[in-house]
Amino acid sequence: MTQKPPPDPTGELRLAMAEVITLHAQFAQQQLGKGTLDPRVLAAMAKVPRHEFVPVEVRPFAYADQPLPIGWGKTISQPFIAALMLDLLELKPGDKVLEVGTGLGYHAAILAELVEKVFSVEIVEELGTAAKRNLARIGCKTVQIRIGDGTRGWPEHAPFDKIVVAAGSELIPPMLLQQLKPGGRMVLPTGTAEAQELMVVTKDAAGKTSTRGVMPVRFAMLEAADEGRVHRVS
Repeated sequence: MTQKPPPDPTGELRLAMAEVITLHAQFAQQQLGKGTLDPRVLAAMAKVPRHEFVPVEVRPFAYADQPLPIGWGKTISQPFIAALMLDLLELKPGDKVLEVGTGLGYHAAILAELVEKVFSVEIVEELGTAAKRNLARIGCKTVQIRIGDGTRGWPEHAPFDKIVVAAGSELIPPMLLQQLKPGGRMVLPTGTAEAQELMVVTKDAAGKTSTRGVMPVRFAMLEAADEGRVHRVS
């Protein structure tokens, strides 16, 4: 007789987190211009175990709708903001996506539930290495991670249908714009460390870009390789 796998004790917590995200979107309807997020994004958020992607000391708070520290001055984003950024990308199953700022791999794991190919760049070697372990532990095999300077993107795999940047930047990094496919879309926070806005960047078929601000946010600032972080490519 086949033995049933043990019940997942975090399943209900993930569902509750998805419900909170849904409520948050309803409260932010005026800013978002709509009151609901993509059901595929919400389903992915309810499926991926967030507690596998945070340090053990903050695991009791893994499903709270708040950012959590992951070391090296970085955080894992608030679940609502993570879901919103993916919703704004308007992801399609066949998309090839570049993520800048892997962290411990959570957002890459969500992306892997939604699209065909995910390429993620992390400048802090310790975080990128841990992200690879975390993704392997949950059986996620469709994410490729590079340790390097995310402001330079990943030219070998460009162009990308969608790009998401999980760190603030005063200006949109030019190399990321170059690697965005015509008809593509990028979501990133722009501004200073004290004042940022979540921005949607679209590129039309002719290569012309336009931007739209969504709402105020707060992210750690995007770092380039000359700012003291480890820059190794694997």
